[in-house]
Amino acid sequence: MRVSYHPDYLAELPEYHVFPMKKFPGLHRYLTGKGIVSPSHVVHPRPVLTEHLLTVHTNRYVQAILHGRLEKKEARRLGLPWSRSLALRSQLAVQGTLNAAMMALQDGVSGNLAGGTHHAFSDYGEGFCVFNDVAVAIRVLRQSMWVNTVLVIDLDVHQGNGTAAIFSDEPNVYTFSMHGAKNFPFHKPASTRDIGLPDYTQDTAYLMTLEENLSEILADFKADIVFYLGGIDPLETDRFGRLSLSPDGLRERDRMVIRLVSKREIPLVLLLSGGYAPSVDETVRAHAIMFEEAVSRYKFMV
Repeated sequence: MRVSYHPDYLAELPEYHVFPMKKFPGLHRYLTGKGIVSPSHVVHPRPVLTEHLLTVHTNRYVQAILHGRLEKKEARRLGLPWSRSLALRSQLAVQGTLNAAMMALQDGVSGNLAGGTHHAFSDYGEGFCVFNDVAVAIRVLRQSMWVNTVLVIDLDVHQGNGTAAIFSDEPNVYTFSMHGAKNFPFHKPASTRDIGLPDYTQDTAYLMTLEENLSEILADFKADIVFYLGGIDPLETDRFGRLSLSPDGLRERDRMVIRLVSKREIPLVLLLSGGYAPSVDETVRAHAIMFEEAVSRYKFMV
């Protein structure tokens, strides 16, 4: 299975910062070290073209990120201190998702060892999300006529507010978000379908709700490609999640999504989105699950 990754996915952050930036190189080492992904199948993206960013984001915001011109209020909302490495990382990750989408159209499945930055709006970022990689990839693919209809399956514990807002008037992009009802963001623009779960939802209720809704969506909406944001923050051990999935429940969730999408032979793009396990190692192992399940389902030789 081909995946996108670049060493510069690792941006500079203060040592005390809560965002687990080291998970990106850690996941790359884990997947290649375990033989889940062959090193020869790792594709290094270049920085995304500014014209592609402008299919979603305003020129003012793009220039502010590229040249360090964010106002203090904007930087606080973003939650990440600006640096040249953050600007580069953000450009690389967006192109990584676009590359993964192109590879999925060719191979059936691919992934980005980053991405899923669903809290980024057209004119600002928040919740550690700089640019909305999924939205940019969708706009570029649709404008280039590679695809027409797109399904976004967002299972991060936090609702995909930026993605929902960006595509609110585009019926050919179906946004499905299943998340914690009382968790961030506190204002949730309407996705095509939102499922807000109560705090402490456990495996059985979570998986039943997911299977019922996703099966119905896939039957009714004929997608040319699926973007799967497999955030690991529904885990019970997550610092910010407030749901109660077990590791086995998380694995069954990823297995279910991959099975339901692959049965319909829809190209599938795998993206990390969020996760704040007690340690970087635990975060890496949880993110690795969907890649393990994809390799198992698609029977890739690595």
